[in-house]
Amino acid sequence: MSTNTKAAPSLDLLRYSLVVVWLATAFVSVWELHGQSLDLLAKLPRPLQRWATAVVLAGAAVDAVIGLWLAWRPSRMAYATALAVMIGMTLAATAIDPGWWLHPLGPLTKNLPIAAILWVLWRASPASPARPKALSLRRQPS
Repeated sequence: MSTNTKAAPSLDLLRYSLVVVWLATAFVSVWELHGQSLDLLAKLPRPLQRWATAVVLAGAAVDAVIGLWLAWRPSRMAYATALAVMIGMTLAATAIDPGWWLHPLGPLTKNLPIAAILWVLWRASPASPARPKALSLRRQPS
């Protein structure tokens, strides 16, 4: 799939919408650390619940890194990593509480269109990112 000049703004809109999702998720996870964030992990087996805070903070850190990566260095690797992390988190959430699939606001079902967007962006990205030109210390002729 090649990107043309008309598609580029649409692809940027898709990418930046995902940046907002990843960064907002990181922020909200920390903001609600002792509220909704830990409530999400309430169904963990009792021995694992002592790690719940660390799990939420680690997840928030991963979300922030992916959001920043998508914003500043978008690439096929960034999209593939975001997709893999999203699939991993979805599988973990499903294992902890499959009922989240039935939630009316769709905390897990929202991952289906996110996966589709990541796939579109991955397909539209060049296979290997253009390398920046090396700095030359020689004077250029004027």
